[in-house]
Amino acid sequence: MSVETIDTLVVGGGQAGIAMSEHLGNAGISHLVLERARIAERWRSERWDSLVANGPAWHDRFPNMEFAKDGPDDFPSKHNVVEYFENYATMINAPIRCGIEVTEVREKPGGPGFVATTSTGQIEALNVVAATGPFQRPSIPPVIPADADVVQMHSTAYRNPDQLAKGAVLVVGAGSSGGQIADELLRAGRQVYLSVGPHDRPPRSYRGRDFVWWLGVLGKWDAAAMTPGTEHVTISVSGAHGGQTVDFRRYGARGMTLLGMTDRFANGVLHFAKDVAENIAHGDANYLSVLDEADAYIAQQGLDLPEEPQARDLAPDPDCVLNPILELDLAKAGITTIIWATGFTVDYSWLKQDVFDATGRPIHQRGVTAAPGIYFLGLPWQSRRGSAFIWGVWHDARYLADQIAIQRAYRDYHPSAQPQS
Repeated sequence: MSVETIDTLVVGGGQAGIAMSEHLGNAGISHLVLERARIAERWRSERWDSLVANGPAWHDRFPNMEFAKDGPDDFPSKHNVVEYFENYATMINAPIRCGIEVTEVREKPGGPGFVATTSTGQIEALNVVAATGPFQRPSIPPVIPADADVVQMHSTAYRNPDQLAKGAVLVVGAGSSGGQIADELLRAGRQVYLSVGPHDRPPRSYRGRDFVWWLGVLGKWDAAAMTPGTEHVTISVSGAHGGQTVDFRRYGARGMTLLGMTDRFANGVLHFAKDVAENIAHGDANYLSVLDEADAYIAQQGLDLPEEPQARDLAPDPDCVLNPILELDLAKAGITTIIWATGFTVDYSWLKQDVFDATGRPIHQRGVTAAPGIYFLGLPWQSRRGSAFIWGVWHDARYLADQIAIQRAYRDYHPSAQPQS
């Protein structure tokens, strides 16, 4: 049986894989993109129905194509995002094969290159780009036993309020997913509890400019490394309902019960840390720091942007913050569903290479590993703060394509004949 050969194999057909394909194609490098399901599958089947992009259409896109069905300041629905990537793949004539799973990648015996075992056969490649993104395996902390008398699901399994059994809902995690899901459930008339951990809470917009614009002009997108101690701090931002600043105090004023970080579970009772006020205050500090930097930038640049003093008005603490609940009997509270918006872990078990640290995360420099021919794309903070975003992954893909082209030039070099002495 013949084995297919290709210069570069890209594993994953989401935003990272499509961006990688564009730049490899522009460099004239033969390549193949394998996707185990459909293009942008996680946008299709692992997100809730009403999800929209967290950034406006003018910003959260690839440079060479705009969203067809959204205005520049709109926040595209997940369906429009899927259609965007499908159209982009068609525009660049990306060689994507869907419905093919890569189960293993090993070094080619005798080298050079690698052998990828897939659900349809083997492929040999000189280079492999792992473009499976940062959202691979849903993570649910082992706090509540699986056989407890309450339905538990990760945010990837949540679709809409009607999907859930009647009763109150506890959402654990106050990042973008947790905050938006909790808000949607509250709007649907559900009794909602939200476990709030440390977070950054930027303004959706300020003085006539969206948050993403402020990150750009203030140089925040290009921050090359995370500030020590902030590796696990989540960002609570939303494009829902036309884009509004996430404000947990206002959620509380509307009837949502805010709790501290989820701690432990025993005898039907869930215990919480005393840190809800502290965590909300941390979010406020982040919010106000953005306003301060924006005001300073406007003054320094002499920009004529409207003042917005009311942006600094913080709502009063609701009673659940002033008098925090430290334990909750789930049955007595009527909680029938817990939604864990607690992030993801990586899963590169298919890649049989010594390029991972003790936690299973890739060891790399801007996506380039110490193993010749192995690359990663779509990682958070791969080269800068913006790396995990749609436009950021496009720029990281261009860098990787350049590195692959450089290595190909070295590989193809042959010294000229030396003159005889």
